[in-house]
Amino acid sequence: MVNASDIREHMEIVGADGVHVGKVDHMDGDRIKMTRKDPEHGQDSSHHHYVRLAAVASLDGGKVWLSADAANAEQLFEEEDGSPVEYE
Repeated sequence: MVNASDIREHMEIVGADGVHVGKVDHMDGDRIKMTRKDPEHGQDSSHHHYVRLAAVASLDGGKVWLSADAANAEQLFEEEDGSPVEYE
């Protein structure tokens, strides 16, 4: 199990396939609060998204590795209130 105290600000978040899906803003309880803006990877959200610590498979190479590949990782993302993120 991944320890939340090992997750640091600005760590890269990648899917199980190693593809970038975001960056850590900070830990918020048992969830990672992701940065809103990540210009290097075309992310420019108006608000933060979250991912539960339970969705993290491991920490390796200074990266947060999710249990889902990047194509499916968005299904793990939550709004601040815990509801699923709805994409248009």
